[in-house]
Amino acid sequence: MPEGHHIHRLALDLERAYGGRPARVSSPQGRFADAAELLDGVVVERAWAVGKHLFVQFAGDRVVHIHLGLIGKLRPFPWPGGPGQVRLRIGTPEAGVHDLSGPQTCELISPDEAGAIGAASGPDPLDPESDRERAWIRLHRSGKTIAALLMDQSIFAGVGNIYRAEVLFRAGVDPFLPGKRLPRATFDVMWSDLVALMPQGVIDDRIDTVRPDHSPEAQGRDPRVDRHGGEVYVYRRHEQGCLVCGTPIRLELHAARNLYWCPRCQPPGADGTKKRRTRTRPVAPIAANASTPGSGG
Repeated sequence: MPEGHHIHRLALDLERAYGGRPARVSSPQGRFADAAELLDGVVVERAWAVGKHLFVQFAGDRVVHIHLGLIGKLRPFPWPGGPGQVRLRIGTPEAGVHDLSGPQTCELISPDEAGAIGAASGPDPLDPESDRERAWIRLHRSGKTIAALLMDQSIFAGVGNIYRAEVLFRAGVDPFLPGKRLPRATFDVMWSDLVALMPQGVIDDRIDTVRPDHSPEAQGRDPRVDRHGGEVYVYRRHEQGCLVCGTPIRLELHAARNLYWCPRCQPPGADGTKKRRTRTRPVAPIAANASTPGSGG
């Protein structure tokens, strides 16, 4: 499932391409045909994202709400559009089109309904106005694991499996630690990390979480090869050596998603208050990453 940075990037791309212009809107698949007919030729006023929810507002107080879900894709194509089962097509002959296929949600709603969806979401690290206190209060009261809580969109809007695994590693936190045992100082470090990492993800449209000391150039290893792109510490690196300590990365299905962590850098009970161990042995070069078993990435 795409993470929040990608949804925010899509919102930027849509507004840059079609904002202030009357757009051609259609539903080649037919499942959004009635709504598309209402929107065809109407000016696109703006596009924005809240967590993993994407909104495109048209003149006349009509908003298209999109949630890509696990298999949905929203991709740019030259005019008149791409192949496949396209639920929604938005574009202009001059700027090209964006084709939506396989979404979990594609609906026409009002601005008030869009606001209600946003209000029901948790604080979004990509929104400078987000209130981290809301996330802290819910997390601090919960006995669920911090790994499960980071994926709860009512607590951390937009955080997905990659950011979850990487932020926990960077903070040196045991993913199985109950939320109520996480120190406030560690929570603040993790939130600040998301606030720094996710906007860069919007700019690059990829996730990079590796610090300069652990980059391929610094360690003399091959760059990561993965469809998600980006240099990461633990995500989809199970059985490969930790970039910091060399210990094989662990993988476990947790709350229906694949969870990755380093058992040495994130030992049982680690709450981010102890200094991380330094690397004890070199990491062997990796040409490509193995595919991930199980569901949920």
